[in-house]
Amino acid sequence: MFRLFPRSVFALPPALPPPAEAPGRRLAERLFFGLLLLLGALLVDDYGVSWDETNNHLNGLVNLKYLAQLLPVGDALRQHPTFATTPDIRDFPDAHHGPLFEMATVVISYVLTDHDSRSYFLVRHSLVFGVFVGGVWALYQLGRRWLADWRWGLLTAALLVASPRFFAEAFYNGKDIVYLGCFTLAMHTLLRLLARPTWGRAITHGLAVAVAVDIRVQGLQLLLFTALGLGLAAGFGVQEPGAARPPYGRLGLGATVTALAGVVAGWPYLWAHSLPELLAVSSHAVRYPWPFTNFYLGRFLTVQQLPWHYVPVWMLVTIPVPYLLAAVGGGLSAVGTGFRRGGRAALTAPAGRVAVLLAAWLLAPVLVVIGTHAVVYEGWRHLYFIYPALLLWATYGVRALLRQSRQLQGRGRLVARLALGLALLETGHTVVRQVQLHPHGNVYFSFLPGRIAEQLFERDYWGLSFRQGLEWITAHDTAATLTVNTFWHYPLYNNSLIIKPADRRRLQYVHTPAARYYLTHYRWHPQSYRDSLGTEVYTIRKDGLTVLSVFKRAETPAGVVGPDSATVSPAR
Repeated sequence: MFRLFPRSVFALPPALPPPAEAPGRRLAERLFFGLLLLLGALLVDDYGVSWDETNNHLNGLVNLKYLAQLLPVGDALRQHPTFATTPDIRDFPDAHHGPLFEMATVVISYVLTDHDSRSYFLVRHSLVFGVFVGGVWALYQLGRRWLADWRWGLLTAALLVASPRFFAEAFYNGKDIVYLGCFTLAMHTLLRLLARPTWGRAITHGLAVAVAVDIRVQGLQLLLFTALGLGLAAGFGVQEPGAARPPYGRLGLGATVTALAGVVAGWPYLWAHSLPELLAVSSHAVRYPWPFTNFYLGRFLTVQQLPWHYVPVWMLVTIPVPYLLAAVGGGLSAVGTGFRRGGRAALTAPAGRVAVLLAAWLLAPVLVVIGTHAVVYEGWRHLYFIYPALLLWATYGVRALLRQSRQLQGRGRLVARLALGLALLETGHTVVRQVQLHPHGNVYFSFLPGRIAEQLFERDYWGLSFRQGLEWITAHDTAATLTVNTFWHYPLYNNSLIIKPADRRRLQYVHTPAARYYLTHYRWHPQSYRDSLGTEVYTIRKDGLTVLSVFKRAETPAGVVGPDSATVSPAR
């Protein structure tokens, strides 16, 4: 079918290095990223505290406590009350989680805040968003370099911002979104290295890899992408006459040594354990013993019961439809170009080799999860780091379709322009929905009606909506003591930490359903609740989907326990 169109319609850009300075580029960059930072500053106070955040904070404290025991920081710091109640690194079951971001967050929040939990989480959410913006910038640079035009890079970055789930999670998901940002930055440094192989760029790339690994151990796969990129350059790159051949092997070794040294330097857990103990880290990370169930296609399934299509289906129902279709079209057009030009000829161009690298970034992790039955849960959040690659292919597909609309005649041009128009309209509709969903973009479903989505998939599995529920209760009930309960106390406890201190002190958690207020985000209980819980007095509904319900009883029971007595949640 590819022979129906001129070769130039789908041709890869002729060169990988970014184009010369173009008028308006600097202004567009500053406006885009300046407005993005301003938007983040305006919205950061709107989000609740996710299920994992208290435990992630504890991970940072555990690692900092270990550092304080090793470094000459003085007894005053070692005897700090916070450290006195912090577990030892060998006794903390989740110390193998990458601690770099968490340690930085603890230190920065200690310096900048009044040490109230609300202040801490606002700073933390700001830092998560800051890393997300760094990832958006790295994605812009990737698109600008691969597609040889800053405007295509800016479109790719804008698509990431206009992805409802990702933008919402960019304020609180300190694991998957932070890893996405750091992984994308490492891929950017890899493309810089491939464009101009120097020792400085190799070391920079190694450090970027180390940062990603110190966020999540799966970042070690970046070394495989590094080997793939350098191998393609060594095997298919064409040298200019008289130019010296870059030492790809030594540069790769230098980047690897730098990365491994950086990983060890930034991960105190690796200092505290022996080599046999460390060898178990990767296995534990892949086979994480998550004890809960996933609500998938209307059934509760353990992680061992999840079918092979779990990740692909979650991607299908949560990624905006035009982005998916454009990515598929981009991939098909690149394959068509490769067949026409011949595999080896296509790989002689730097952009052709980058296309292989980006295809591997998008597809290989999904295939590995399916093939090895690696533990995933709560949607496809563990694979969020592949989303920038999908958006790069989506932009590539849009560019191919735009060229087609200009070069074809008659019905072909009409079809291409109609497809572009529909994609633009649907993208605009996605942005409108994103605004309407705020601050609950994490329950965005691309094409499923709300009533269908809530019957088939999990909703607010992060428990963020409990913040709005607690704030509604404290605003509408003047009682000095407000007793609350839910099926699992962690979301209540976590979100009580970000509401105003005066309101927080009025809340008391009751271990039985006899509390005056019962809150539910319908996790592990997607069906309606019985009337015995009381009257439903507050509901959050978004896109036809019920996110949270608050039920009120007529009387307040005796015998209550404050929320501060709750323990932190298990890491996920």
